Amino acid sequence: MKPCRSNQNSRAMTLVEVLVVFVVLAVLVGLFLPALDTTGHKRISCVNNLREIGLDYRIWAGDNGDKYPMEVSVTNGGTIELVTEGKNTWLNYLIMSNELGTPKILICPQDTEHQPPAINFSPQIAGHISYFVGLDANETYPQMFLSGDDNFEISGAPIKSGLLELSTNTSIAWSAARHKFSGNIGLADGSVQEVNTDGLQKLFIQTGLATNRLAIP
Repeated sequence: MKPCRSNQNSRAMTLVEVLVVFVVLAVLVGLFLPALDTTGHKRISCVNNLREIGLDYRIWAGDNGDKYPMEVSVTNGGTIELVTEGKNTWLNYLIMSNELGTPKILICPQDTEHQPPAINFSPQIAGHISYFVGLDANETYPQMFLSGDDNFEISGAPIKSGLLELSTNTSIAWSAARHKFSGNIGLADGSVQEVNTDGLQKLFIQTGLATNRLAIP
């Protein structure tokens, strides 16, 4: 019995055709990948900023009796008298300028309100900061809030600059301003937590404080 042969002619792709396919695929990847990756990349950059800030806090503390700036008096080079009421948050970062290196680290890439980053460490950084200061943070209690995104809402209303005192039952949530109703929190142990609103509320409970005080820039 003779084998059956197809009447259709099969032909391998030429080198030119293969190159054309690769070029088309490269163009499509170039068009669509940035759009898909931008949000994720910006979130990672924000996490990296907060990790670096946490490390810089610890370096500063290592030179100042293992205390953060908001635990040290102005006389001794800290900010405790200046930030207690939630004001002058920028000073807390200004005195750590040697550790931080660049003011760009103080801006979340998805924070359009405070862009662009300040050019240098001077009073101008006051309007170019994305991250709160946890006024009660110290190395003894690793789960305390040290820094993090400040795009909070309470009962649906965006918070304002100044002192934010939060009990564990406060109805706090993330706004949609940066990370699609989620955000990043830097803890006193140097870790950074990426959390949604439910995770945020759990972190407040884990601090061990009845009231958490945050200085909002």
